Amino acid sequence: MKSRLLTVSVLLAAIWPAVPAMATPAGAITLFSAAELPVQCDATLSRTGKQIAALEKLPLPKVTLQNTLQAWNRLDIEVQNLAGPVGLLSEVSPDAAVRKAAEACELKLMALFNKTGQSRALYQRFKALKASDEIDVEARRQTLEEFERAGVNLPKARREQVRKLQDSLTRLSQDFARNLRDNKTKLSFTPDELAGVPKEFLAKARRDDAGNYLIGFDAPESEAIMGFADNEAVRQRYQYEFSRRGGEANLAILREVMHKRQQLAQLMAYPDYATFVLKQRMAASPDNVNRFLAEVQSQVEALEKRELAELGAEKAKHLNLPQAGLKRWDFLYYEQKLRKARYSIDAQAVRAQFPSEPTVKWMLKVSSDLYGLEFRANPDLPKWHDDVRGYDVFDRANGTYLSSFYLDLFPRDGKYKHAAAFPVRAVSTLEKRTPVSVLVTNFSRDGFNQDELETLFHEFGHVLHGVLSQTRYALNAGTAVKRDFVEAPSQMYEEWPRRAEAQKLFNEVCPTCKPIDPQLMERLNQARQFGQGIRYARQRLFAAYDMALFSGKAVDPMAVWSEMEGNTPLGHVPGTQFPGSFGHIVGGYAAGYYGYMWSEVLALDMLSAFGDNVMNPSIGARYRQLILENGGQRDPNQLVESFLGRKPSPDAFFREITGQRAPVSATANKQGSGS
Repeated sequence: MKSRLLTVSVLLAAIWPAVPAMATPAGAITLFSAAELPVQCDATLSRTGKQIAALEKLPLPKVTLQNTLQAWNRLDIEVQNLAGPVGLLSEVSPDAAVRKAAEACELKLMALFNKTGQSRALYQRFKALKASDEIDVEARRQTLEEFERAGVNLPKARREQVRKLQDSLTRLSQDFARNLRDNKTKLSFTPDELAGVPKEFLAKARRDDAGNYLIGFDAPESEAIMGFADNEAVRQRYQYEFSRRGGEANLAILREVMHKRQQLAQLMAYPDYATFVLKQRMAASPDNVNRFLAEVQSQVEALEKRELAELGAEKAKHLNLPQAGLKRWDFLYYEQKLRKARYSIDAQAVRAQFPSEPTVKWMLKVSSDLYGLEFRANPDLPKWHDDVRGYDVFDRANGTYLSSFYLDLFPRDGKYKHAAAFPVRAVSTLEKRTPVSVLVTNFSRDGFNQDELETLFHEFGHVLHGVLSQTRYALNAGTAVKRDFVEAPSQMYEEWPRRAEAQKLFNEVCPTCKPIDPQLMERLNQARQFGQGIRYARQRLFAAYDMALFSGKAVDPMAVWSEMEGNTPLGHVPGTQFPGSFGHIVGGYAAGYYGYMWSEVLALDMLSAFGDNVMNPSIGARYRQLILENGGQRDPNQLVESFLGRKPSPDAFFREITGQRAPVSATANKQGSGS
């Protein structure tokens, strides 16, 4: 899920994780021009400032649900009408001038959020508010908590320090992301150097006047070089440069971010930033997170070593040597070799099995059947690029319009470089407001490989969380949940493309396509089990590094990384600079990267409710109603327990990460008819 700005103010919980658009028709996003943005930004801020001032003057004895919490919701929506398009355009607009203007507006919005979050007058009015309904009580509690975390109860001088720190952190986060997004570096390779790289990729790659290939850092380029280039020196060079794409500038930004976040935590009377952040999370404390990460490491350590030894043996076999030392730039290449030799998996054959357009239609078919929906392409929705497609979502049972979403699937210069769902407009049933989400990815146009296929379903899981949300207030909408729960619905949805009962729907959307080969899928599911130890050990390292940076003890992020990575089996490659491209820890996942695995505990446990049939519509309807529609208006522990009918268990997660999970194919062969 995409959430770049730091959560600090009472407004931000609503405005950044779930931000809407000025919409006519229902699902339209207002695509401001570079000239319009500053005008609209200033006008909205002026209007909002007056509304906030009026609310601050409301006599305390006259505070009611209608003139306080509900009025606050309308004010939230007013600001979101600007913040939604602004947050999206800053990351996806093809026009650099629009991106620049959007970033400038983001700074002004964050300044408003930070200032408003410290309004004692507003805080007093929410304190005076009496609420009895469960949802109203929770919305009031969350709003008061955001005021308190913005420093509303601090002395004036400390409040001002907190506000300045928050404003500065917003600018630093923007700078870090921009340095990655706008990096146009191209590495030059001769045709001979790129032996082994798929010809389909090379046919579309840019070339210079000398005939050399120019390769950048987008995901399809990285996968092609690191997974298939036979020349080890090429992979080594690419891995080195890829790790440095944030440059010294981003390392300097990260150091400053660490320093300012520690200052912020201490001003808020917390020992460190991790403790401050985790106060609002399911994990609750750094000790709980570190114990969880230690358990993950103890579970995967032996498997990681065995898998690395197998890859080392594959390298020795390939090079016709008695033994060969595996390097960090070897992992993807020899994993591909092993997958092909052991499981007869050809990466290009997988792409041919899942061509782009039919695969997207298949995902929509799976989602519509599971949740009782109808997706209708809407060519009248505005586009910021020709690749973008818009859809409206309807309830199949009664024909009611529910929401809209957009797909922006392929890479281009100046675009956000990863995969994310942008919750551009938050739902509010109180105001009859429908949601809009945008799926932004950087997939190959030549079809999906296994990882991309699961990423597609993963990110669309976030979209579904947003567009099926039915929350009363905008601040609770969709993915505006606790950060260590937000990945659970999307992680669970990764399972669907692996299952036979979902795969059989493929030819319903593309009768002329080659049917999904069940033997290929069985081999893919078996191959997926290989590398689990390596992958989860790496995730554990990222999460532990994140926690180390914000424990209040770390000084230099590069020194900490080189030491921690140096203690892993493949060691640290001198000169590489991974921290300069680790956008999560400068954005909204600081002291929260562990949440990917924490969420997966819940995701795999919720998956168990579907048993042998992930296309069971009755369970899908129950999941939609309990988990997706509730967003953040109920505690995630309560929601998961209600859905499962018991307390959550980590057993399925630990079976998954240690490669002990039962093969999917063995279960899939027993599937029913989807009822």
